Amino acid sequence: MRFRIRPVESSFYDLFSESANHLVNGANLLAQLLDPESDQAAIGERMREAEHQADETTHKIVQTVNSTFITPFDREDIYRLASNLDDVMDYMEEAVDLVGLYEVEQLPAQYASQIEVLQRATQLTAEAMPRLRTMKDLEEYWIEINRLENQGDRSYRRIVADLFSGNYKSLQVLKLKDIVDSLEHAIDALESVANTVEQIAVKES
Repeated sequence: MRFRIRPVESSFYDLFSESANHLVNGANLLAQLLDPESDQAAIGERMREAEHQADETTHKIVQTVNSTFITPFDREDIYRLASNLDDVMDYMEEAVDLVGLYEVEQLPAQYASQIEVLQRATQLTAEAMPRLRTMKDLEEYWIEINRLENQGDRSYRRIVADLFSGNYKSLQVLKLKDIVDSLEHAIDALESVANTVEQIAVKES
């Protein structure tokens, strides 16, 4: 029988949950851009604030690792998971920022599919983080995230094909391609979060 020394300190789990909840907020802000009547400037400001809050949470995780003698699982895995979560928010904030910088008045309807994947995947990630305490009931999470990432890949290819179909002006193609690339990177980063959770769960089983 293997015995593990677990710290009474539970702030790691709370901070990972906090970080994932920032992602849910970020994905919902992205979804608001699909509304042609939305205030893009206001959404951009709220997204920058959300990204700042996410950064603060990441810094708290790193500080907690550096000040804790016994961590609930490997320090390298804690750093990796915190970094993966932070990457998701960075890419979502990048997408919103590009919409404003490029003065894109309305995203094509096809972009809704990518944003819906992000909303679903961030919600699943937020639901999974508290389960790190017990390392139980996590397998369905990373399997579903993988499925969503595959769905996002297929949607991404269709969007890019449409952008190069001749229906858009050249400059518009470049702008919209940058934005959908950021959305795709965010989805990929969510899969990296799930892969890291899987690796942690396997080590701890």
